[in-house]
Parts: sequence; C-alpha cells; structure tokens
Amino acid sequence: MNQQVSKQQIEEIWIEEEPYYEAVGEEIVLFESAYNNKLPLLLKGPTGCGKTRFMEHMAWRLKRPLITVSCHDDLTASDLVGRYLIVGGETRWIDGPLARAVRSGGICYLDEIVEARKDTMVVIHPLADDRRVLPMEKVGEQLQAAPEFSMVVSYNPGYQSVLKELKQSTRQRFVAIEFNYPSADLEKRIIVRETGVDAQSAQNLVKFAEMTRNLKGSGLDEGASTRLLVHAAKLMVSGISPITACSAGIGQALTDDPDMVAAVQELSAALF
Repeated sequence: MNQQVSKQQIEEIWIEEEPYYEAVGEEIVLFESAYNNKLPLLLKGPTGCGKTRFMEHMAWRLKRPLITVSCHDDLTASDLVGRYLIVGGETRWIDGPLARAVRSGGICYLDEIVEARKDTMVVIHPLADDRRVLPMEKVGEQLQAAPEFSMVVSYNPGYQSVLKELKQSTRQRFVAIEFNYPSADLEKRIIVRETGVDAQSAQNLVKFAEMTRNLKGSGLDEGASTRLLVHAAKLMVSGISPITACSAGIGQALTDDPDMVAAVQELSAALF
C-alpha cells in the first residue's frame, strides 16, 4: 500500500483566471448559499458532465484554494488526514490534503467519494455536520475548520455497484446538486468555445452523443460525455477526419466490445 497519496492524486491550486463554465440550472446560486451557510455539498452526475470544471469555477468565484483528491480503493483515512514521515532524518507530522484544507480554509473536493475505503467516511462525518472538526487521533487533536473551509464530494450514482452506494448516514449530511449533460444548444456552444471547431461539426457531435446516450443499458455502460465530445472536436480541429476522431476520441473510450465499437462507428459515419 502506498504510504502517501501521490502528486497525481492531490492537486492544490489557486485559480487566477476565470474557468469557462455556463450554468445549466441554479447550481452556482446553490453552491454559494451552501458555502455561506457552511454546509457541505454533494455533486451527483455522470462522468464528464462538468462537475470538475464547475468546482474550478466556484473556487475562482469564491477566491479560495481548491484541493482535489481522486478517491480510490487504497485511499485511507491517513492519506487524507496526515501521517508521521521521516524528513531529513527527523520524524515529522505531515498534514494530508484534507487537513491542509481545514487549516487554510480551502475547498476540499473528494472526487468519486464512494471509491474510497470505509474508514475515510468516518473521518469526514464530523466535518460534514455542525461540529466542523477533523479528528486527528495520531496527534491527539480535534482540528477545528477555518470559517472559509468547504468540503465537496462527488459521485456518479448511475455507475456505482450496490456495494459502493453512498450510505444514508453520509448522504444526509450534504446539500446535493444534481448534474446532467447540458441541453443540445448549450453543449454545442461549449464544444465550439472549448475547441474552435465549426458550428456544424459541433452540432453533429451533439447528435452523435445523443445516439450513444440512447444506447446506455443496451450495450454501453455510459453514453458519450461532453468531455469526450471536446476530445473528438480537438482531434478534428487538428486535422483528423471526423470518423477517425469519433472512433478514437469517443467510441474506443466508451467500450472494448468490438461489436459496440463498430456500431458506434456506424453512427458517426451516418452523421459525418
């Protein structure tokens, strides 16, 4: 087991420039109200629908550092809270990402929280209620959260197994915001803005995405996300043919099943 969370799994940033994000509903107002009332947030929605970009946008709006942790099966409470490490021949306590956010008043974003081990849930519970404290048993401290601290978790409810559902004891501590793919017009606008692809190609990509989303549960676990559409559009802008871009950027990313890959490719060929 890793003795510390890798740099790839932890990212702490101050966002200086406004990240492009267009609201689909009242998610910005809800987030700001929850933040002002010191309420933790739960973001629910499919992969690639804009949850991470939304978090970056909100960190920019609120002028707070964003600490992102990608949760996984080996993520322990110590990875989040901290541990003693040998530094320069001396044993020193090193805060984990959650403790850093609690001390500094940052926004801690635990992405795909249900993938983490059960002991991590126990750690976040006192932070997600009126106490707003982080138990640090190894140093005998109850770390009180700074007033600006905010905890946000996310997960994809349509992709989790029964064994990895979010328990009611955890779920009911949070204000929930549900995300979904944007409307066709907005998704087209996002693709054009993010990639510079022409409007007609963006419209075809949106139609293609809708076709794949209709196949969810009928051969595909998930349809094409907005993120994958952006990937394909960037390939097209770079000179890759639309059919090849859709195959590499979307079809092959959605499934390994040869028949489904071929079916998805036929869909793109019909449009492009």
